[in-house]
Amino acid sequence: MISVNLFVARSLDEIRFWSRIMKEHALFLSLGFSFDDKKLIQEALGFVTLFEKIEEKLSTYSLQSDPEEIKRFNVQVYQAATAIWAYKRKVLGLILRCEIQSNNYALLVDHTSREAAYFVNRLKELNAGKLEPEADDIIKENVFFLRIMADHSKFIGHLLDPSERKLVDQAREFSQDFDQLVFQAIDLDSMSPQSETVPILDQFLDQNRVSVVSLRDFKKAARDLIEACRIKSNIHPLLADHVFREAERFIHIIDMFEETLVSNQGK
Repeated sequence: MISVNLFVARSLDEIRFWSRIMKEHALFLSLGFSFDDKKLIQEALGFVTLFEKIEEKLSTYSLQSDPEEIKRFNVQVYQAATAIWAYKRKVLGLILRCEIQSNNYALLVDHTSREAAYFVNRLKELNAGKLEPEADDIIKENVFFLRIMADHSKFIGHLLDPSERKLVDQAREFSQDFDQLVFQAIDLDSMSPQSETVPILDQFLDQNRVSVVSLRDFKKAARDLIEACRIKSNIHPLLADHVFREAERFIHIIDMFEETLVSNQGK
């Protein structure tokens, strides 16, 4: 019963968080296209509508919902997430081949496609019954999120007005910090088998938490300043909140990983 309840809770939580992220990605992409790219804009807006419908259906479920019904819902969302991943990769190809001129950075489109792929994989894992991460999975997931945080820092630095010199410098420092953490995590991932990495995972997670909390606080401050029109930038207020929520999500995942390690050590 515990694993069934956990399956429902995890499924609803992943869909609640990532469906909103996918919807916002579609909106941001639509805003970055040129006026001539009407078909791409319409496709993006179609994904906004699609994920809004998923959010509406999500609101009809609860922790007491039938797990089999949640499995079917996961499949439906999986198909939507796979579709937006394919769309993002198509857009990325158009940008790289210079077939369209877009205000969407190539790295930003790649970034959003990696998040879609992550979402697809999580839904697949949940329906396969994989609820708790193993040690090697913890390292790989940190590599994913650390790279996301590094990307965010780069985007913020490039979208701030150049006259905001102090904030641009801070964003650049965060970018360098998270690039180093990504390489450190990759080294750890390739260095040892699972049994040997377990003893140092606590320190690994603690170190990452310190950096993510610092970046999260920077994002929150920037979001509040943007919403109050107190700094100059090309950052949409919703985008500022979007990247803040993803940092919060990473901290939540680190907490969950630490709980898993403590539980496993007690067995």
